[in-house]
Amino acid sequence: MRIESRTSRTWVGVVVAVLCGPVVAYAQAVPAEAPRAVTLEQALLYAVDHYPTVRAALEQVSASTANVTVAHAAYLPRLDALWQSNRGTVNNVFGQVLPQSVIPAMSGPVLPLTSGQSVWGSATGAFLSWEPLDFGLRRAGVFEAEAALSQARADEALTRLDVQRAVGEGFLAVLLTERHVAAARADFDRREVLSRTVQTLVDNQLRPGAEASRAAAERAAAQTRLIRAQETQTIAQATLARVLGIPAGTVAVEPGTLLEAAPPLEVSAPLPATHPLALVHQATLDAARAQEHVLARMDLPRVFLQSSLSSRGSGANSNGRIDGGLGGLGLDRINWAAGVQVVVSNLFDFSSLRARKAAAAASERAEMARYDEALLTVTSGQRTAAAIVRASRAIAANTPVQLAAAQQGEAQARARYEAGLTSIIEVADAQGLLAQAEAEDQLAHVDVWRALLAAAAADGDLTPFIRLIQPTPGPP
Repeated sequence: MRIESRTSRTWVGVVVAVLCGPVVAYAQAVPAEAPRAVTLEQALLYAVDHYPTVRAALEQVSASTANVTVAHAAYLPRLDALWQSNRGTVNNVFGQVLPQSVIPAMSGPVLPLTSGQSVWGSATGAFLSWEPLDFGLRRAGVFEAEAALSQARADEALTRLDVQRAVGEGFLAVLLTERHVAAARADFDRREVLSRTVQTLVDNQLRPGAEASRAAAERAAAQTRLIRAQETQTIAQATLARVLGIPAGTVAVEPGTLLEAAPPLEVSAPLPATHPLALVHQATLDAARAQEHVLARMDLPRVFLQSSLSSRGSGANSNGRIDGGLGGLGLDRINWAAGVQVVVSNLFDFSSLRARKAAAAASERAEMARYDEALLTVTSGQRTAAAIVRASRAIAANTPVQLAAAQQGEAQARARYEAGLTSIIEVADAQGLLAQAEAEDQLAHVDVWRALLAAAAADGDLTPFIRLIQPTPGPP
C-alpha cells in the first residue's frame, strides 16, 4: 500500500504538471500533414511552425514592423490635390456662419437680386505641407513604434520558448508513462506467476489457504496499478497531441537515445537579462519610456512650410450677370501662396497633459519593478534547475544499485518461500520493493532529460538541449 501510494502521487504530479503547462488554446484547424510518430527533436520543431499561439506572435511582429514604417512616413511632406465641379444657385449674403458641416461655404459678392437660376462652378488645386521642425515629436513617435516592435519580437521569442518547453514536457511525460506501464506490467506478471504457484501449493495442501488469498490480493492490486498507469499514458498522449496543435488523434513517441544516459549539458551560464522573459519586460519598459518621451514633446510648437496652387471658375459675375450655360466649367482665376505656419497645441490642455505625463512616469516605474522581478525569477529558476539536474543525475547513478539489490532480494525471498522457510508476506514485500526499484530505474534516465530540458528553458535557449537529442551520425 505504501509503494502504491507513493507511485500514484508521483504520476498524478507528472500529469498535473503537463496539463498546467503554458498552453493557451486548441488548434483551430488540423495541419495538412499532422505527425503520428515523432522524435523529441521533430516535436519541438513541428510545434513552433504549427501551434496557433506562435503564428499569432509572428503576425504581431509583422504588424509592429509595418507600424515602424508608418512612423517613419511622418517625415515625408504631405501633398493634397483636389478637383471639383458643381452646379448650384449663387444667392450670397453678408455675415458669418459658425464652423459646421451642414451649410456649404460660398465666396463672392452679394448680387443685387436673388434668383433661382443655377450656374456651374469648378475648382482645382494642390496643397503642399512639410514640417521641417517639430522639436523631436516625430522621432519620439518612431522610438515608440520601434519599442513596440521590440516588444512584439520579445513576446514571440518567449512564446516559442514556452511552446517548446510545453511540447518537451509533454513528450517526456508520454515517455515516462510508457516506462511506468512497462514496470507495472512486469510487476503484474510476477505476481500472476506467484499467485498461480501459491494456488498450486494450497491445492496440494502444502500451504494454508490464507496465503492464496494474499497472493490473489497482491495480483489484483498490481492489475489495478497497471490499469491506472495505462490511463495516465492515454491522458499524456492526448496532452502531447494538444500542445503540438493536433486536435484529434494521438501521437506516438520515438525515444531514440532518451532512454540512455544523458551526456553533460555544456553551456555557459547566460546573464538573466538575456532570458526571453527579461527581454519581454525590458521591451515593455522601453515602450513606457517611449510613451513618456512622446508626451514630453506634445506641448512644443510645430513649424510647417506650406504652399498652395489653385484655380477656380464660376458662371456667376459680380455685375449680376448669370451664365446659365457651360460657363464656370473652365478655370478663370489662378492663385498661388506660400508661407510658414507655426502651430501651438491647446494652451488650456496643460493640466491634462501634466496628468498624462505623471501617469506615464508612474507606468515606467511600475515596469521597472516588474523587470527587476523578472530578473529575480530567472535567476531563481536557473539555480533551481541546476539543483534538479544534479539530483536527477545522482538518482540515475543510484537506481541500478537499488534495482540489483531488489532483484537479489526478490529471488532470495522466492527461494526461501519455496523451501518453506518464510511466508508469502516476505515474498510480497520483496516483489513490491522490486516493482518500485524497476519503476524508478526505468524513469531515472528520462527524469535526467526532463531536468536538462528545464535547465535549458531556465537559461532561455533550448538550442543546446536540441543538440543533445540529435542523433549521432554513424560511421561512413
